[in-house]
Amino acid sequence: MKGIVHHAVYDTFADWETGHATAHLRNGRYMREPGGYEIVTVGPTTDPIVTMGGLRITPDLALEELSPADSALLILPGADLWDAGAELAPFARKAGEFLDAGVPVAAICGATAGLAREGLLDDRDHTSAVVQYLEAQEGYAGSKHYLDRDAVLGGDLVTAGPTEPVAFAREIFRRLDVYRPEVLDAWFRLFSRSDATAYEVLMAA
Repeated sequence: MKGIVHHAVYDTFADWETGHATAHLRNGRYMREPGGYEIVTVGPTTDPIVTMGGLRITPDLALEELSPADSALLILPGADLWDAGAELAPFARKAGEFLDAGVPVAAICGATAGLAREGLLDDRDHTSAVVQYLEAQEGYAGSKHYLDRDAVLGGDLVTAGPTEPVAFAREIFRRLDVYRPEVLDAWFRLFSRSDATAYEVLMAA
């Protein structure tokens, strides 16, 4: 295994937003070097949570136990709870610890709002569903760094809107530098556009 990718899990998290990233990071297929990453789930506690799709997950780790020093990446999926109050704010604060330590963070959908409220988007290129969504978040001052793209890699931060799980995964792979450029391009063309010409490139990898 190349290391540990930590995946935040909490009630109402959007199941479909992170599956492309975690599946391919775990299986290691097409990577420059053999071997994938261990995926470790992190909850508010180790009590079971229920996803938006109704899946019941028992976290491997409680958030208070998580350290950037033990991680290659922290993934924050969207969830209804990001827009329902401050319950998930500790996850945004933990993301700040990761970024301060130079360990990448990937946030999609509602998780970008949590980072916006924490001030973590003010000085980093980023995206989300629409800029108006972030502008509605208290404390957000990063509109000049907002990019209207499917997903954005801004230093150690990956962001995407809720309709872009494949592009989100692409930028995670780019930041971790796990695929050669032509393989990353082919992977995205296959999984986002069903481009059959990409298949041969992946098989050669």
